[in-house]
This record gives sequence, C-alpha cells and structure tokens, in this order.
Amino acid sequence: MATINDNYLKLKAGYLFPEIARRVNAFAEANPAAPIIKLGIGDVTEPLPEACRTAMIKAVEEMGDRATFKGYGPEQGYGWLREKIAQQDFQARGCDIDASEIFISDGSKCDTGNILDIFGKNNTIAVTDPVYPVYVDTNVMAGHTGEANDNGEYGGLVYLPITAENDFTAEIPSQPVDLIYLCFPNNPTGATATKAHLQAWVDYARAHGSIIFFDAAYEAFITDPALPHSIYEIPGARECAIEFRSFSKNAGFTGTRCALTVVPKTLQAKAADGSTVELWKLWNRRQSTKFNGVSYIVQRGAEAVYSPEGQAQTQALVSFYMENARIIREQLTAAGLQVYGGTNAPYVWVKTPSGLSSWDFFDKLLHVCNVVGTPGSGFGAAGEGYFRISAFNSRANVETAMQRITEKFKA
Repeated sequence: MATINDNYLKLKAGYLFPEIARRVNAFAEANPAAPIIKLGIGDVTEPLPEACRTAMIKAVEEMGDRATFKGYGPEQGYGWLREKIAQQDFQARGCDIDASEIFISDGSKCDTGNILDIFGKNNTIAVTDPVYPVYVDTNVMAGHTGEANDNGEYGGLVYLPITAENDFTAEIPSQPVDLIYLCFPNNPTGATATKAHLQAWVDYARAHGSIIFFDAAYEAFITDPALPHSIYEIPGARECAIEFRSFSKNAGFTGTRCALTVVPKTLQAKAADGSTVELWKLWNRRQSTKFNGVSYIVQRGAEAVYSPEGQAQTQALVSFYMENARIIREQLTAAGLQVYGGTNAPYVWVKTPSGLSSWDFFDKLLHVCNVVGTPGSGFGAAGEGYFRISAFNSRANVETAMQRITEKFKA
C-alpha cells in the first residue's frame, strides 16, 4: 500500500480559518435570521481598481488575437512587470534590488511555504508567537518539527513571544537560529518595526549566517514615514534576507492572485559538503520546475498598479481600509476594550476582557453581537487572551459591527 507523509499527522485538528468557518456556519444554521458581519479573515471587499480592470480587459482582448496572443510566459514573471516593481517599490526607496531578483507568483502564502523547498532539514527555525499559521504549518508538513505540546507549540521551533509587555517586537534570540520569520506590519498584532529594530535582526542574521524570511504583505498600510517598507532599506539585508510581497491587500487581488518574492543574488547558504551556494539559483530552478508562472492577464493587471491612475486608486483603497481600522480602534476603545495596532496596519489586536479566553470571546461576540473576529490563540500560545479584528469590509458593515459591540457587548 502507498504510504503518506506522516508529518501531516502532526498538524493540529484544523487550520484556524476553517475552524472559524465551521463555528460560524453552525451558528448561522441555528440562527438563520442573524445578520452576521465577518471581520475575521483578512479578505478584501472593495472592487479592483479601475486601472487594473481596464488593463486586464485589454489583455483578454489581446489573447483573442493571434498577433498578440500569449502562451506560456516566463516562470519568473514578465520583465515589464518586474522592472516596474524594482523601480517603484524598491529602488525608489533606496533599495539595491534588480528586476532579475524579483519572482512573480500567485501568492505570498504559497511562497512562504514553497521557499522551504530550497533549504535543508536540519535548520533551527524561529517564529514569532503569535504568528501567521502558515509559517508553522508548512514547516510541520516539511518535517522540520517534532510533535505539538498542549499549548500547540511544536518541538524543534524557537518561539519568540510578542506581547504588550515587549511592545509586540520580538527579542533577538539568545541562541543561534538559521531561519527567521518576521512579518511587519505584523499579522496578527498590527505592530510595526523601526529601522533600528530591523537593523538589529540583520546584524544578528549576518553574524550567525542566518536567513530572514521577511513578509511585507502589509507594507502599503504604513502611514508613519519613519518606518521602513522593505527590509532592503536596512544595510546588509541583501546578504541575509528574502522578502515576500503581495498585491492582495493593497490592490484587492485576493481573488485575482499575484505576488512577488525577492531573492538577492548576493544571498548564500551552505551545502552539506560545506560549500556555499547562491540561493537565487536554487529558487530560480525550483520555480522553473514546479511553477508555470502567473497568467499574462493578471500580470497586466498588476502592472497597472504602477501607473499614475493605479497608484492613486490603490492608495484610495488603502486609505479606505485604514479609515475602517481607525473606526474599529476608536469604537472598541470607547467600549472599554484595550486595543493595539490599527494605525500602520489593517488589523486591530484586542485584549479580551474579564479573563475570557480567545475562543470564549469569539463565541460571545458571535452570539451576542453577531460579529466574527479571529481568536488570538489560533495564532499561537502567546495569542491567548487576545483577538484580531480585520478592517477589510465595507464601511457600513464596520460601522454596524462597532455599533453592536458598543451597545450590546458586556465585558
């Protein structure tokens, strides 16, 4: 009989968001008239920018003409898109990133897991706690961890707690680690990292031969001009960091699918025989072998983000969601709750009141206010006692949800 990858059996019963969906569906079936508002999963709700739609329509028409039809494209992405990304997202901020170091993909979620294909099995891996669950689960699937304990922490991972006590900025580990996951602006806490904080991580990584996986999916939501948008704004990062970005949140591409990963050609790691290997070459080989590229139509839509019209329209989208975040933050504060984030990120991180557990608070909000959020414990043991509220929804839904909480919620 065929055998399975037993590492999948180590995974906890359900990925966080399917469990949320299960509970919400059960409540909806029992209460079909309940007007549920979902502020849990970070999925956008507003239409694609007009510039992107127009570009994609034109691309569809090109696909209907033999003279302009496109078949298989380059696995790394079309050069015209990579050049615009390099120029406007990186070089404009003083980052020494070349278009050839940018790989277009269908999602940062995919890439943060797929990147493990080019790394060995014996690396010591550090993750923040709470953490985006994909970082942990993909390492479990790849056989990089032991079993989970009662708190859901997997053996073999180094957990770096981020809490109110340390301003939600993970401390540099005391022991050497090889692979480090950092996400700023942070999902789920909404916390940000200063240049000084990232410099400390870069210095640590270079001193220990570590690689930082830097998830910048929410960089467009940074409003403080002093905060870095890319880790490559930090001197030395080209020698120790891979950056992941996405069009999902800033341009509303969650259902359209386009993202990018930056692998500098100066980045190296060790082979089993002790030799150093250029990671760019490995990632390029991995993508060329396992990925057929993002569709021409979608890449034309992504390219339009960088047009003057696209820039204005995506900024309007970002501003719309950040206004939602402001409303959530202020209204929850008025309701007597302790809140964090929501100023440079589209997530508000709420301290659960009255000693309620994260899931108890989830159930109370659902049943009393018909509002759905995300239990902090689903992001890790240090997330227990916290709760994430997403700003991704319509203005009317956000205002209604906050009105219900302030009027009905009893801590």
